[in-house]
Amino acid sequence: MRADRVRVWVVLAAVLLLSGVAGGQQRRFVNLATGGTAGVYFPIGSALARIWTERVPGVQATAQSTGASVANIRLLQRGDVDVAMVQNDIAYYAFHGIEMFSRDPQTRLRGMAMLYPETIQIVTLRQKNIRSVADLAGKRVAVGAPGSGTEVNARQILRLYGIGYVQTRQIHELPRTVQADFLSFAEAADQLKDGVIDAAFITAGVPTAAVQDIAASRDLVLVPVPAADVARLRERYPYYTPVTIEANSYRGQTEPVPTVAVMAMLVTRSDLPEDLVYELTKAMWENLSTLQQAHARARDIRPETARAGMPITMHAGALRYYRERGIR
Repeated sequence: MRADRVRVWVVLAAVLLLSGVAGGQQRRFVNLATGGTAGVYFPIGSALARIWTERVPGVQATAQSTGASVANIRLLQRGDVDVAMVQNDIAYYAFHGIEMFSRDPQTRLRGMAMLYPETIQIVTLRQKNIRSVADLAGKRVAVGAPGSGTEVNARQILRLYGIGYVQTRQIHELPRTVQADFLSFAEAADQLKDGVIDAAFITAGVPTAAVQDIAASRDLVLVPVPAADVARLRERYPYYTPVTIEANSYRGQTEPVPTVAVMAMLVTRSDLPEDLVYELTKAMWENLSTLQQAHARARDIRPETARAGMPITMHAGALRYYRERGIR
């Protein structure tokens, strides 16, 4: 009798061991590249990683804080991450091999979803007496983290006004320049509050934690990009869209401010399995309320606009989900 019990326990242990091994073999780790912790990508990406971990069997997802769009695409290229949040203009440049990707087009880049507008916010303090983009000439300006979409936006908008960069050990040919500091949103907020810099470009959903931080203790000013200048910008870069930062989006900001925006989107690589991307896409949209609790900007994430303006080829797994839902 004792021998029979021993054999039963041995069999059960073997089954449990094999089940654990099989479960380990099926476990899929999904790394999601987001942005700086003071932006919008990180809280939304963190919520999305939780959804995937809890709702997609066999998936363990992690959100990583990064230098945002350009850096995220490089991480995808190297295989360091599986999914990334990026700006739609940067995704277009990467896929087509232009701008900063002219030497290494990202032909394996694939779209998963269009998310929400990312507003270019040009932030300064009232005491700086900066009222227009042209007033930035000769100032010290944070232009975004190295490798970020914000830096590209800053460069393109400044170029529209004939303003270039000057950096340490670099002399720019343009006579009208800013001293460019490559800072994360949190770093820019701290340095603006401390008076180290005069203004900062921040491309993110409104409200942005870093801008709220500035407004909480300083007299904030948002520099406008007027409609006529937006039209000129769109002639060169059609992925910009005119937007208005509504009054009272931040403390002390009592008037609406015209500016421009790009779109945040979710991207992956063509080599990720179709079934995996299908399940990730499905879980995101079927748990949208959880995502929307993470940040106010997530309220603009809607399935009916998931394919609107997609600038690159969509991944087959995401496309299958949208076709099943009748989303065009």
